[in-house]
Amino acid sequence: MAQQKLYAGQKLREIRTRLALTQKAFAEKLQVSLPYLNQMENNHRPVSTGVVLSLASEFGYDVTELSSGDSERLVSDMREALADSLFGDEAPPLADLRLAASNAPGLVRAFLELHRSYRQSHERLAILDEALGRDGGTVQPSPWEEVRDFFHYSDNYIDTVDRDAEKLARTAQSNPVALLESHGVAVTLEDTDLIRRFDPAARRLILSRRAPPETRAFQMLHQLALLTRNDLFEEILARARFHSPESHAIAKLGLANYFAGAALMPYTAFLERAAEMRHDLERLADRFGASIEQVAHRLSTLQRPGAKGIPFFFVRVDPAGTITKRHSATQLQFARFGGACPLWNVHRAFETPGRFLRQLAETPDGLRYLSLARDVSKSGGAFDAPTRRFAIALGCEVKHAGQLVYGDGLDLGNPAAFEPIGISCRICERRHCHQRAVPPLERRLSIDPNRRGALPYTVEG
Repeated sequence: MAQQKLYAGQKLREIRTRLALTQKAFAEKLQVSLPYLNQMENNHRPVSTGVVLSLASEFGYDVTELSSGDSERLVSDMREALADSLFGDEAPPLADLRLAASNAPGLVRAFLELHRSYRQSHERLAILDEALGRDGGTVQPSPWEEVRDFFHYSDNYIDTVDRDAEKLARTAQSNPVALLESHGVAVTLEDTDLIRRFDPAARRLILSRRAPPETRAFQMLHQLALLTRNDLFEEILARARFHSPESHAIAKLGLANYFAGAALMPYTAFLERAAEMRHDLERLADRFGASIEQVAHRLSTLQRPGAKGIPFFFVRVDPAGTITKRHSATQLQFARFGGACPLWNVHRAFETPGRFLRQLAETPDGLRYLSLARDVSKSGGAFDAPTRRFAIALGCEVKHAGQLVYGDGLDLGNPAAFEPIGISCRICERRHCHQRAVPPLERRLSIDPNRRGALPYTVEG
């Protein structure tokens, strides 16, 4: 399998700017010629191995940062947006998309924002949304999608919040009830459908007796964050510049959730135990008093510069296949709209509640992954209370499988053991997928009225 060349011009310019070096001085420290550095910074040439080593030895730079960040996400998001019929059948070559993501990320984000606004406007008109007329025709991003993208492009890691929560976990050495009581908040349990309710006047936090202990602990830490970290959250949100008060409010809840997860599973201790326990979700859940979903989500956030964990993808879907949570520190990126690939094992997890399903999968770009899926349905705690059904998937590139207990016993060296999966049918290039829902944008179709296979058309090469 050919290794993908590393183009990281924008990252090189950022490093040089941060060090306040001219191109000439930077080239000398990297031991390359000035023209060669210029070509790398403009993505006309890939970053060489020698430059990578020089960055690490000369500046102590975490070279994994060169291939991480927004570029792959932006490329994936552009491919999905360009699959819209609005753009016709001629999509730009993948090389052009990668060049745009590397050299002009601001322009790419503006394009994605424009397409999202168009899509929402089109959907509103389609369902005769009267709100469009009331707001004078101005289409703003959905608050939920705007906040989702905020965390997505933050690599699902908020350093100041993470470190603050870790400091609390190290110094407090106390349970959440005692922490809240130290701030004058009484905690009571009631038989209620609401998981959490705070009475500001009475300084009383009411939690559902039906909720499992790990959920109650998480909600107490969430409330503590809202009460004591408001200034920190507001500082972060001011830089985000959300379009609406609703987005701002949802993002603040997201930051409080992030704080709760980071306090329940403090970064350094969790990273060490994860490696020690070979990322066994059940053992980690027992060790930190967390749920399986909380542990899986936390593993996907271990992206602290200089102390990164395994790059994981994490996703949660409902029975209809709709993605309700998503993040990827890997090159695998999820569709912004619609569901996930039906060949992915996360969909089969609903059929085997309480069990982990393992899958070796290969994406169209030739990368191979170990994917772990499990049903995480949430009971309402009473006979007549509805059950919320979800499944989660956690995965990483197969090169890390030896560090996971879930990789034991799998035939990692057998190419036939890897199932072909994609991201979204519209941008998946596989020609012979029997589960394809819609044709791929970047391929022509051949329709023969005298032949019929799994699909009523043939995707041309």
